[in-house]
Amino acid sequence: MDAPTFDPTAPLPAPPDPWVASEMPSARPGPPYHMTDMIAAEPPLARRILARLAGAESPAARLADAVRAAAAAGEPIVVTGCGTSEHAAFGVADILRDALRSAGLPAGPTSVIAAQAFEASLDPQAGGLLIAVSHEGGSAATNASIEAAAHAGAGTALITAGSASPGAALAELVVTTDEMDQSWCHTIGYVAPLVAAMAVGAHLTGRPAEDAAVERALADGARDDGAAEAIASALAGAHHLIAIGSGVDRTAAREFVLKVEEAAWMPSAMRDLETFLHGHLPATDASTALLLFLTDRAHGNERLARARQALAATRVPGLRAAAVVSAEADAGLDAALTPAGRIVLQHDPALPGPVASLLGSATALQLITERLARARGTNPDPIRRDDPRYREASAATEA
Repeated sequence: MDAPTFDPTAPLPAPPDPWVASEMPSARPGPPYHMTDMIAAEPPLARRILARLAGAESPAARLADAVRAAAAAGEPIVVTGCGTSEHAAFGVADILRDALRSAGLPAGPTSVIAAQAFEASLDPQAGGLLIAVSHEGGSAATNASIEAAAHAGAGTALITAGSASPGAALAELVVTTDEMDQSWCHTIGYVAPLVAAMAVGAHLTGRPAEDAAVERALADGARDDGAAEAIASALAGAHHLIAIGSGVDRTAAREFVLKVEEAAWMPSAMRDLETFLHGHLPATDASTALLLFLTDRAHGNERLARARQALAATRVPGLRAAAVVSAEADAGLDAALTPAGRIVLQHDPALPGPVASLLGSATALQLITERLARARGTNPDPIRRDDPRYREASAATEA
């Protein structure tokens, strides 16, 4: 049965009101999967989110005021979430830290930090601002972190799809992205909060968000189908996969590992670029796949030099190395260092550095994942919960 025709420019379904948890995506026997459609939908979706959050009275503007006040007072700003939303939280922290710096506000390395929601609920901050990220707004650990922060005297905010969720009822400020991911292998759930954070950053700096540039960045990351398929083909038969990155690219590496394990059922691990070179190589060989993310503009020369050394090291035991890189990094890396291929991103100077890296690498990592699922014969949409064993395993985590 053919999948229905999908229009990537049309708005996605709105969040449920009253709130209910999402149901398993409808089964598709082969591509295009729901995940395929969601990747295609992200560029126009981003423009819609930015348009809705652009106004001076928008929730993004109110969140910017709260971020500004906390930063000016030297109070902690913590961004938190679970799963894909946890990785989006790391990206939101990167974007907000950069925006504070551009606005001339306090923006040291600990001005905005990301934390896993369960840990944040157990050790809440005293004062400041907690920003939670949750696509559906129903994650128990994330909602517990909102409650714990409020009890400890912190202000609370939530970036989520809709305003009717349990999480939205707990937070003082709610920024909604208004459209729902149709695959459980969340892509929209990762990109939408990053775009919302860019809108908050635009209110902080007073510079309008470049919506056309955002749309181009997302489209650029998913443009090279051929490279994604070649990378997926080279990586598909590996016993395990390692993703590495430095700076902002650590967020992309974390999210890629989660996507691969959800969609392609392939054991994977994330390592910081430098960490990977301190003891992890002995566990690798020709059956190991590696994907390097190297798109961060900040300290680009230093990161490039260390990445070049890392890739040279992986050639000796014969790892299947591939990369997602900026055009600048691509020019400095010999093609022989990534025999499994690479995707090259063209950064738009109109975008803040973290935004350009995070959005371009988002669709690139999603496209590689989707092609990897095809190569391994898995359906990414239900994240294996169409198998009764894994459905039961998931239920046990919520018992």
